[in-house]
Amino acid sequence: MSAQVSCSIVRGVATVTLDNPGRRNAVSVRLFRDLEDVLGALEADREVRVVVLTGSGSSFCVGADLAAPPELRTLRGDSIEGDTARLRAASRVAQRLHLMPQPTVAAVNGACAGAGLSLALATDLRIASDTAVFNTAFLGAGLPGDLGGIWFLTRLLGAARARELFLMPGKFDAHLAAELGLVTEVSTADGFGELTDRITTRLASAAPLTVKAMKQNLLAAPTMPLTDYLGGEVDRMVRCFHTEDAREAAAAFLERREPVFAGR
Repeated sequence: MSAQVSCSIVRGVATVTLDNPGRRNAVSVRLFRDLEDVLGALEADREVRVVVLTGSGSSFCVGADLAAPPELRTLRGDSIEGDTARLRAASRVAQRLHLMPQPTVAAVNGACAGAGLSLALATDLRIASDTAVFNTAFLGAGLPGDLGGIWFLTRLLGAARARELFLMPGKFDAHLAAELGLVTEVSTADGFGELTDRITTRLASAAPLTVKAMKQNLLAAPTMPLTDYLGGEVDRMVRCFHTEDAREAAAAFLERREPVFAGR
């Protein structure tokens, strides 16, 4: 059986592509397993500075394929225990994506719904083509949501907006997604590759150790009391101050040039 996730790495940017041919990149047991393997390898790769998640063809990911054979689905109805085990494994993939040490970007190139939207929400930044269409979609399928979608969206847009989008689902376009704050930037379909390159190049050119430390701060800030948070923030600030990259940043500022960071 062919892989449903592919990965290419160019100049420190890893592009992870969901690829479920003919099913608009719908999630499957195989796709989650492949995604877990790819993300695990990237997480440990010190040369990878940015991770991009996108979809093949004209869709990002439409969520669960309700017409797929049972053996391809996460939820099969075979038993409570079996469905629970498979969904917990899939949920850990979204968690891994969210906690990646590198900054992550969802490049939403088309339809993005249900579990596909949850995966996009797990990333640090989201950009979209103007052909993208979003939908929480779960309620219409008689389901309350999975892969942390409500958790992510509540923290991203607030409780009121999360309630609106999940309790009253419906399709909305990329421009409305930008107005809501769901995506950072929108481009035409023809210019989407250029937008993705611009965003990822900017992220990849930053000091990688500092980016990782900043991401730890961003992950900790919403969940920790201030006193506990400040302790970790101080430790990370001091460690980064003592890196070669921090000295390079200071020198570049004084010499009025662009810094070149080596990750040391």
